[in-house]
Amino acid sequence: AEGIRMHVVKRDGRREPFDREKLLRGLQRAAAKRPIEPERLEEVVDSIASAVRRRGGEAPAEWVGELALGGLARLDRVAAVMFASVYRSIEDLSAFEAELRRLESEPLPGPDQLAIEVLQGDVVPSAQESTLATPLGGPSSARRNPKKKQRRGHASHP
Repeated sequence: AEGIRMHVVKRDGRREPFDREKLLRGLQRAAAKRPIEPERLEEVVDSIASAVRRRGGEAPAEWVGELALGGLARLDRVAAVMFASVYRSIEDLSAFEAELRRLESEPLPGPDQLAIEVLQGDVVPSAQESTLATPLGGPSSARRNPKKKQRRGHASHP
């Protein structure tokens, strides 16, 4: 059986084939000399490829980048900042410091929690101002509902 052809839609509207190896290389560069097992980066890429497939095989490049950023943030915050510096084209020290402050301001989802928030079956990408801690869903549920202070874990897989 032939697999689904996946494409990434660039900001200028061009469609390019989804390149799993290109994505993996970008994550590997950001994670260089960091204590991240290569298999974990493979898992992030596999997860992103699955998400693109679920969207029908086509996704905006910005959305893919936000998923990659969120996946790295769960593995290693320093690697996430390195990725963000290239992905978001951070050009000066003040922008880099702002990214660090955003990263430090919110806790990351735990290993049993989704790093993305799904609304009506579709993942919603974050704005550039959002944090690495909540890369694809905007405000955390705790901020939407101030009375709820504890986050629930998700059901584990057998």
